[in-house]
Amino acid sequence: MTQKSIAGRPSLVVAVALGLFESALASPSAMAGECPKDQVAADAMAPGATTPEGVTDEVLASIDLSSKGGDWKGNALRLRKLVVQPGGVVPWHAHDARPANILILEGTITEYRSSCKVPIEHKAGEVTAEFGNLAHWWKNNGKEPAVLYSADILPPMADNADTM
Repeated sequence: MTQKSIAGRPSLVVAVALGLFESALASPSAMAGECPKDQVAADAMAPGATTPEGVTDEVLASIDLSSKGGDWKGNALRLRKLVVQPGGVVPWHAHDARPANILILEGTITEYRSSCKVPIEHKAGEVTAEFGNLAHWWKNNGKEPAVLYSADILPPMADNADTM
């Protein structure tokens, strides 16, 4: 794998990897916020906000997976940076066709998940997987911007409104 440096800085991949390694050393038991077992239920939370507010979504890299053939045709693997300002919202969306891993790099953010009766708080250094029968939305209820990195597989013909 090739690495890029911009203006003498290590690549984003290296920086993120070092940050994850540092987080793991600082708090080896840190795991993404999870729904308490007694709060898990199907259709536990109604859909929330449907439009983005106070959030920037920047695609940092994208790989067309079509060359892999078969079911990969038209799919893309992408890495995005989302910055959610205090009070900002990542709108309600589903992950049945778009798996993702989210790294919370800075700040905190609250997830309102279809399969959990209570909101889930995510903190800097945590990673959460989004896959399968999951729909949710996020809100920054904190006082500082939340910085998230999202690695996802974008299905063919995906509408940008459904890709946050």
